Amino acid sequence: MSKIFFKNRGVILSVKNDVLHMLEQNKGANISGQELAEKLGVSRTAVWKAINALKEDGFFIEGVSNKGYSLAASSDLLSAEGIRLYLSDEYKEIPIKVYKSINSTNTEAKIMIMNNAGHATVILAEEQLSGKGRMGRNFYSPSESGIYMSIILKPRLNMGDSVLITTAAAVAVSLAIEKITGIVTQIKWVNDIYLNDRKICGILTEAVTDMESGTISSIVVGIGLNVKTEAFPDDIGGTAGSIFKMNENKFIRNQLSAEIINNIMSILNNISSRDFIEAYKERSMILGERVRYCKDNQWFEGYAQDIDHNGALIVFHDDGHKEILNSGEITVRRSL
Repeated sequence: MSKIFFKNRGVILSVKNDVLHMLEQNKGANISGQELAEKLGVSRTAVWKAINALKEDGFFIEGVSNKGYSLAASSDLLSAEGIRLYLSDEYKEIPIKVYKSINSTNTEAKIMIMNNAGHATVILAEEQLSGKGRMGRNFYSPSESGIYMSIILKPRLNMGDSVLITTAAAVAVSLAIEKITGIVTQIKWVNDIYLNDRKICGILTEAVTDMESGTISSIVVGIGLNVKTEAFPDDIGGTAGSIFKMNENKFIRNQLSAEIINNIMSILNNISSRDFIEAYKERSMILGERVRYCKDNQWFEGYAQDIDHNGALIVFHDDGHKEILNSGEITVRRSL
């Protein structure tokens, strides 16, 4: 009996996903239940059940007699089907898992790695209860207002090149925002994205090491992007921001998620060329500025002169001493 149950459950989920895919393709337009059934090779009843299941998931689907069903043009819920529409052809079949709520997409990614998840597996959530930021901080992740995503990578890179992935991810996110929204953002070294001097995105890269060989077997790139988050906790209210305001009618989260994935995979395929470093430097918000940085629990001040081909920040002190900063434990901020 259990085998039959799981088989039927798999069929139901498949129809539900297929119906959502077609509704996403025809977003805002009507498509009849009969047409859906014929194209998917299932019964009208199966389509009806799938529509109801999607409504329970929160998708706003209108049903009109003699016209059929339509996914509201204002729908902005994240879905694997909605993201796949905008993925480049070579990435359309990558595994994508979307949760309504989860503790942390990075934590889930590491669990999935233990269960042999493959390269380019993507985990997203509408909400994170314990989103992870750098240096043990939490990342505020309220429901249906951001993109909280982790990508599992198995890049077969040497240690020198693997440290570039964090830098590359920052460029990937910044380029994606610019392409989809037309908004130009800046990067605060190492990997925070800023808009109008407010942080809109944090990136946490975590390596999973093969204990036997001592090499990196997998890398998890976690991205927290505020798309239209508006009310922030007091401790970050003065520094955090979003791409849009909550009341702006922008329904782009699936498209933006896909473009971030496209960019990360594309840059990764050519990471050893380091071509993206120039794009990183062009978007830097600290080059040419006097900066303060914390290292070994002490604060220092200098001039941010350059970013080298490994993504390290080159800082000159007033006494002529040069410091090359390449540790993820270093915080850089503009001097007041």
